[in-house]
Amino acid sequence: MSQENPVAVFDSGVGGLSVLREIRNLLPHEDLLYVADSAHVPYGEKSTSFIETRAILITEFFIRQQAKAVVVACNTATSAAVETLRARFDIPIIAMEPAIKPAAQQTRSNVIGVLATSGTLSSERFANLTARHGNGVKIVVQPCPGWVELVEHGNINNEEAHILVDRYVTPLLEKGVDTLVLGCTHYPFLKNTIQKIAGSNVTIIDPSPAVARELQRRLHHHQLLNPDKSKKGEDTFWSSGNSAQVTAIISALWGENVTINNLPA
Repeated sequence: MSQENPVAVFDSGVGGLSVLREIRNLLPHEDLLYVADSAHVPYGEKSTSFIETRAILITEFFIRQQAKAVVVACNTATSAAVETLRARFDIPIIAMEPAIKPAAQQTRSNVIGVLATSGTLSSERFANLTARHGNGVKIVVQPCPGWVELVEHGNINNEEAHILVDRYVTPLLEKGVDTLVLGCTHYPFLKNTIQKIAGSNVTIIDPSPAVARELQRRLHHHQLLNPDKSKKGEDTFWSSGNSAQVTAIISALWGENVTINNLPA
């Protein structure tokens, strides 16, 4: 495994760009690969076995691209597949999880809200996470059907987004929540709308920066950080969905025009 090899990131769609952005900021010299499995978005409504199969196939694709590490930039895919991936592949596999621990440490009201997909909230991994780090606080969970689709269609600041975000955030505020955990990588793209509705006294926690730091730590541990500080890392994108539609959305969310390659079937 070469230090010059790329780092790979995948999600059910474009949500993992929130993680990719933090990785790019922290590791500007690394080449990054990104797969949006847009033909199968959202994962939150799929079976565990289906998500596990997709995760294996995408990771095998990354291995063929000589990836030196894989970031599962999806909470639902983490719950369904990360243990299988770690058992099957011998490169670092970095996972997502809702930031229950920092939320429990920061809350003043001792009531935290977790915004996530139904797949994440119903998983054994999430139950174990709350059992480990949720002592002494009340955890109010809220599935958010429709939020992934908002981001996938680029509707992050319009009236439709405001109405749908308000539908799921306001009930949490009425229960005394003062800290909100974003438990899906699509949701950081709705953070401004969430904050407007929640108000400035509510803290919103996005785990993406912590995931980027964990990737950096794991690459350092395995001596896989790219030592060439003179080069700017390249970004390469694939999608299993409609390339024209995905190109427009990824370009808008990434902040520059990008080329989307078709993910092999």
